[in-house]
Amino acid sequence: MKETSISIIVPVLDEAEGLAACLSRIEPLRTAGVELIVADGGSTDDTATIAQGVADRFVTAPRGRASQMNAGARSASGDVLLFLHADTRLPANAIDCIRRAVATGAQWGRFDVRIEGRPWMLRVVAALMNLRSRLTGIATGDQAIFVCRSAFLAVKGYPDIALMEDVALTGALRKASRPACIRERVVTSGRRWEKHGVLRTIVLMWRLRLAYWMGDDPDALALRYGYRPRTHKQAPPGELR
Repeated sequence: MKETSISIIVPVLDEAEGLAACLSRIEPLRTAGVELIVADGGSTDDTATIAQGVADRFVTAPRGRASQMNAGARSASGDVLLFLHADTRLPANAIDCIRRAVATGAQWGRFDVRIEGRPWMLRVVAALMNLRSRLTGIATGDQAIFVCRSAFLAVKGYPDIALMEDVALTGALRKASRPACIRERVVTSGRRWEKHGVLRTIVLMWRLRLAYWMGDDPDALALRYGYRPRTHKQAPPGELR
């Protein structure tokens, strides 16, 4: 029986400082038939040089995670697409976990998350994120979302929005099937939480999410809250190989 092939897609923008460590953790997985794709949004540091020395493919796209991840998906050859933030670390058995989930019929899923950092509240935040995701079937990018190619194509990939692309994608996927909620934990950086303050970040994230659920335009929200605007609209996800 053919083993499920997996493509890991890492969206990056000026990630030179930590990218080498990120890719070095993923590189050993390539011996297990995992493809590594780095999708760059116009970095001005050494990101491209670092990525091109390790990745199977290095692709460029208009700035914005949705645009970059769709570009990575278009170039991917795997049966399953795993979208991984550069500051997030997979558990050692992540690939086996994904293959087991897919073998039992899962079309998509995500991992539990642990937020790395000193504030004790980060442990509470992570626990609530995992519980919320398990109850609602909605996942965020920090949880290492994975999806079968056919399911990704069926929902036309990530929507072309500046914020909430992960919520929008998993909301669309949830209409077709519930996610596989893998209890193994990915570890993600708590730097943004520590930089802006845990409580302040929680309030901001819920304000953004509530505004999105009430119909506010994600691009307008991005401008309102100071997120870097995209350069221009992306091309449609297109047909994946």
